[in-house]
Amino acid sequence: MSAATDLTVVDKRLVSAILERICEDISTVVDRTFQAREIHVERATTRAAGAGQVHISFRLEVNQNGSARYGALLLPLPEAISLACYLMMVPDDGVAQHRKQKDLDRSMKDAMLEIGNFVGGAAEAALRGLLADTQVKVRSKGCQGVRADVRPAFPYTEGDPLLVVRAKAQVAEFKEFDLVLILPPIDAPAEA
Repeated sequence: MSAATDLTVVDKRLVSAILERICEDISTVVDRTFQAREIHVERATTRAAGAGQVHISFRLEVNQNGSARYGALLLPLPEAISLACYLMMVPDDGVAQHRKQKDLDRSMKDAMLEIGNFVGGAAEAALRGLLADTQVKVRSKGCQGVRADVRPAFPYTEGDPLLVVRAKAQVAEFKEFDLVLILPPIDAPAEA
């Protein structure tokens, strides 16, 4: 259930900046392009699910003014594997083979956790750049696999407002995919 009328210009600016910074930072650390386009932002009162396939949920804790709220970046499993492989400096042909895996070994899981740390750091850096006078911290709360069309697990009270970002994204030269970023609303001055 969406409440698109409650979406503000500040909401759009903040979440777009967060997604852009995540893509930039991940691109830098994996030395491959990771880009998002056709960004659509909405207010919602339910967690969004990744459609059609297993996703990795990179969970985030957003702490503002002493209140912790949660969100997640959802990437399809093959794309999350690609980023983890590139982080581990796996050659391109090896990445293509790993993308077909369903079971992940310890090193792949560790690399995904590290990607999650970069996602959290990028989100915090974007917010600090836009909200210099506000105490906002974002950190990774781990990652987990999520079945197709199932909402990611993180602390959330049904009906509370969320910002849901959907975008077309691409890792390196692989096929474009749908990315979902879920964040709690972030208090910001109107000029942010």
